Amino acid sequence: MKVGILREGKTPPDKRVPLTPEQCVEVMEKFPTVKVVVQPSPIRSFKDEEYTQLGIELQEDLSDCNVLLGVKEVRITDFIPGKIYLFFSHTIKKQAYNRKLLQTVLEKNIQLVDYEVLTNKEGFRIIGFGRFAGLVGAYNGLRAFGLRNQLFDLKPAHQCNDLAEMLQILDGIQLPPVKIAVTGDGRVAGGVLEILNHMKIVRVSPASFLNETAPKEAIYTQLLPNNYARRKDGEAFELMHFFNHPEMYENAFEPFTKATDLLIAAAYWDPKAPVLFTVEDARMEDFRISVISDITCDIEGSVPTTKRASTIDDPFYDYNPETGELEAAFSSQSNISVQAVDNLPCELPKDASLDFGRNLIDKVFPSLFGEDTDGIIQRASITKDGQLTGRFVYLQDFAEGK
Repeated sequence: MKVGILREGKTPPDKRVPLTPEQCVEVMEKFPTVKVVVQPSPIRSFKDEEYTQLGIELQEDLSDCNVLLGVKEVRITDFIPGKIYLFFSHTIKKQAYNRKLLQTVLEKNIQLVDYEVLTNKEGFRIIGFGRFAGLVGAYNGLRAFGLRNQLFDLKPAHQCNDLAEMLQILDGIQLPPVKIAVTGDGRVAGGVLEILNHMKIVRVSPASFLNETAPKEAIYTQLLPNNYARRKDGEAFELMHFFNHPEMYENAFEPFTKATDLLIAAAYWDPKAPVLFTVEDARMEDFRISVISDITCDIEGSVPTTKRASTIDDPFYDYNPETGELEAAFSSQSNISVQAVDNLPCELPKDASLDFGRNLIDKVFPSLFGEDTDGIIQRASITKDGQLTGRFVYLQDFAEGK
């Protein structure tokens, strides 16, 4: 089996790779029937020479490969018919901007394996860049807080050599008694907590967070769904019921809008679920949140102040709660400052790639290159043989343009 590492073609360019040079060598040693080649690229965080120095061949034309690995969406004009592709397709939520991509995949008889839906037998995701989204999202949130309040000016994460330097920079700042709320408990939230714990910020329960009106030091709390959503019918909260019937729940986050300075939104959001707060809530005099790091970056989703995605080079903007319009970052203390970069792991591309490739090798490749006894590849295949697979037939109308 021949595996090709794709050159990232999406704009803005992505410096991450699915496999580092050393990992390409490891793959061929661990799976002797597999050969890995790399499409040349001037933008990767790992240079072409780093691959060739380890004996990995550069190959512009990948049409003789069986499997093609990328990170972000493949350009429609670059698809090779009949291949197995692995990348983040961003189609499972019927994202309109990728409708043509899904149509092309079907037309060209491609087996699309989406990283986002690679799960184990228990249904838990086994791969992703979530941890690094959380790490950088927390850092960016703290950076925004420092800039807004003229407390400190952190070096942008993407200008750091690696995660170690980013953490070292955080060691040099002292936070005032700020109150930080973090939503979620997945990989993204785990990355956020790594940052807050590294800084030795005191963790408190949600109840203590609400009761502590004037803390003497910086504190944070982690909010799970039962902390920010409640059943409309008054019945007791049940997590699986919430996941399966989010439309039966309403917002219960209001108390935290009055007690939080910095909100770090790291929880997956289902469009059928309630939002954290409304634009009307944001206009209330007792709405305290001044900085939001929206790692989820669902446009006008769970965080209504996220009106657009921001960029690595220009990561912040202000939301004016009175007008509902966006303004220049940190332009008014009455505004809410927002961080909404939608490709946060790209700020630490080498560290993120190393972590991602490790999970590919350990958790995905045994099923991809051997027997898929646990159905890992089968479950994550959105398309195969020119059709949507069983789990994804709900995309049929979307794919047909309806």
